[in-house]
Amino acid sequence: MSPDVIPEAVVAPTGGEAAKPGRAHSRARAARRRRMIVAAARTVLLVAVLGLWEVFARAEIIDPFNFSMPSKIWDQIYTWTAHGTALGSLGEQIWFTLHEALLGWVIGVVSGVVFGIALGRITFLADVLGPYIKVLNSIPRIVLAPIFVIWFGLGPASKVASAVVLVFFPVFFNAFQGAREVDRNLVANARILGASDRRVTLQVVIPSATSWIFTSLHVSFGFALIGAIVGEYIGATKGIGLLVAQSQGTFNAAGVYAAMVILAVVALLAEGLLTFAERRIFRWKPSDSES
Repeated sequence: MSPDVIPEAVVAPTGGEAAKPGRAHSRARAARRRRMIVAAARTVLLVAVLGLWEVFARAEIIDPFNFSMPSKIWDQIYTWTAHGTALGSLGEQIWFTLHEALLGWVIGVVSGVVFGIALGRITFLADVLGPYIKVLNSIPRIVLAPIFVIWFGLGPASKVASAVVLVFFPVFFNAFQGAREVDRNLVANARILGASDRRVTLQVVIPSATSWIFTSLHVSFGFALIGAIVGEYIGATKGIGLLVAQSQGTFNAAGVYAAMVILAVVALLAEGLLTFAERRIFRWKPSDSES
C-alpha cells in the first residue's frame, strides 16, 4: 500500500453526526411516553369524576333527582339510540343540529376571513368600519337568537343565523390580526418583483395569516354548535336543543346531560378533523417533539 493512500476505515463520523440518530430516537421515545402518560391521566381523571358522581348520587350526598347519575345518563342515551326520541330518531336530531351548525360555521368563517383580510389590508376601510364592528362585538350575541326566531321562524334559518353571528367575530379578528402581522419584508419583496395588490393579498397575506385563521377555527365550530343549540332551545321543530328543552320541561336531568354528552362527542370529532387538516396543511412546521 502506498503511503499516500488513506484507508477508508480511518475516516469515521464525528461524535455529533453519530449521536444525531440516537438523540432523535430518544426524543421520539420520550414523546410517545409522554402521550401515554397524558392519556392515562385523562382516563383516570374521567373515571374518578364519573365514579365519585355515581357514588355520591346513589348515597344521596347529592340529589339524584337534580344531578342525576352517569348510569342513568347512559341509559337515556341507550334509550334514545335504540328506540328513538319523541321527535324521531336520535340520528335525525343530531344531523339536524349538525347541519345547522355546519352551515352557520361555513358562512361565518368565509365572511369572517373575507372581511378580516379586507380590513387588515385596507386601512381606510378599517378606520371607517372599525367602531361599528367593535359595537356589534360588544353586544351579547346570544340575545339575538330570539330576534332571529322572530325574523326567520322556527326553521333552520334562525339557527344558522345564530351560529353565523357567534362564528364571525372570532374568525374576523384573527384574520384581521393575521393580515396586520404579515412580514413587511415579504410584502416589499413581492412588490419589488412586480406583484399587484391582488397577488400580494392572495400569495403573501392570506398564506401568512392561515395559522391565525386556523387558530380561530378550533373554537369557532364550538360557537356554531352553541348558536344552533340556543336557537333550537328557544324554538324549533327538531334538534338536540329541542331535546334539551323537552328534558328540562319534564325535569329529566338525565336527558339534559345525555344531550350534553352527545354534543361533546360531536364537538370532539369536529376538533379532531380540524386538527388533522391543520397538520396536513402545516406539515412544514416542526412538531413539539422535534423542537
